[in-house]
This record gives sequence, C-alpha cells and structure tokens, in this order.
Amino acid sequence: MKYITAIIQPHRLDRVREALGALGVHGLTASDVYGYGRQKGHTEVYRGAEYEINYVPKIKIEIAVTDEQAEAVLEAVQEAARSGKIGDGKVFVFDLGDALRIRTGEAGTQAL
Repeated sequence: MKYITAIIQPHRLDRVREALGALGVHGLTASDVYGYGRQKGHTEVYRGAEYEINYVPKIKIEIAVTDEQAEAVLEAVQEAARSGKIGDGKVFVFDLGDALRIRTGEAGTQAL
C-alpha cells in the first residue's frame, strides 16, 4: 500500500477529486495548509499599505491506495493539478505499513 500526500493550489482541488473518482479512489483527506517554496510568497495591498505575504495558501491532499493504483493516482494528480507555472505543488509517496477500518475491523487493502 502507498500513502500519497500532495500539496496543490486550492482552486485545483475539485479537478483532482474528479480525476481520482474516475480511477475508483473512494476517499481522500484535504486540509488547508500554508507554506512556501520557490514562490517565496508575494505582496498584497490592503487599505493603501503594502504587505508581504510569506506563506502561500495551499491544499494538502492525503490518499491511501493499493500498490497497483499508485502510479495511476500519481499521474491523475499531476495532470489535474498542473498549470505549468511555479507553485503547482509537490507530491510525496510513502510506503504504508497497514490500515484499519475502525467500524468493521477490516485491515490492509480491505480497509481502503
């Protein structure tokens, strides 16, 4: 099993969710997060004063999938989240040792 974490632009979340749904991925977790990378933040003007925003709002998506699904999920996230500009995000893949569905007690890939 694999645990995939993707940091994407907020307005790309629905596209990613739809792409994953088309692959049969039944669930994901999405969180609002803030950070910076090569973008280094940006400046905004509020009531005539310029402010430097050091952290950029992003969405973190977490998905647990089988080994067989992992490559297709990576491609789907990349295609749905890509704009071709700096700040599109990153995807990290981890080996997932085990999973447990609390309600039924199912373990491993059955819990996904």
